[in-house]
Amino acid sequence: MIDLTILDGPVGTQLDARGVDINGPDWSAAAISESVDVIAGIHRDYAAAGATIHTANTFRTQRHSVGDLWGLFTWTAVRIARHAINANMQVAGSIAPLADCYRPDRSPAETDRAATAHQHREMAEELASSHCDVLLCETFAHTGEALIAVEAAVKTGVPTWLSLTAGPNGDLLTPAEIATCARQAVDLGAESVLVNCICATQTLSFVTALADAKLGVPLGAYANAGSANGIIGWNDASQSSVAEYARLAKSWVDAGATIIGGCCGTTPAHIAALKSLQTSP
Repeated sequence: MIDLTILDGPVGTQLDARGVDINGPDWSAAAISESVDVIAGIHRDYAAAGATIHTANTFRTQRHSVGDLWGLFTWTAVRIARHAINANMQVAGSIAPLADCYRPDRSPAETDRAATAHQHREMAEELASSHCDVLLCETFAHTGEALIAVEAAVKTGVPTWLSLTAGPNGDLLTPAEIATCARQAVDLGAESVLVNCICATQTLSFVTALADAKLGVPLGAYANAGSANGIIGWNDASQSSVAEYARLAKSWVDAGATIIGGCCGTTPAHIAALKSLQTSP
């Protein structure tokens, strides 16, 4: 039996698939005050699918995104996740880039490192005080900002993971750049390193680079579904889509990943398929 940790899948694109408007500037965070039952239902579906680590909907609950209520939004998102899952499961608090994930050139770390560190520090401390089991610094394409976030999270004493992205086209970071940043993150205290929100068909080379770096920590991947017209499709829970995602995930496991899940455009059905990999030879 392969010993795998199964992550959940996306909240944002599942909100969209379930009819919740996520087109505003605060994106998925708006649902925390308007669609609590839908968020809880998404978490429950991932729990039923076999995920054991569930990421709270805090990707866009930073102060600059939702204003003065950011702390309440963050705390509430963690509570929604905690109450929706089983007691033996864990909640990860999401710490996201302060600007556009796919535009690392817009990262405030480029111009004001101190302000960037302050914002990530207050988010990490709020998630820690909300009793998250893991702090997940995720979807970073700017390696400098990624390391700032990791450093802030590690200082809380909560286990910290870093997940880097090369973007939907796989061209924002090279596998070598991701491996180098991963090494630096581990040196800062990150306990696991992953890649996410890269098209599932392009993820393997990045996992391989992490494995070749021999980082000495668990590695993982949670990919996006790619284009709507791709071989996996977007929010497509059909048998063919699910089987293709599981096939690709098996290649990540063969390369050394022990933490796997889903990102944008995947569904609870895709997570259920990953669970079956634990019993594969």
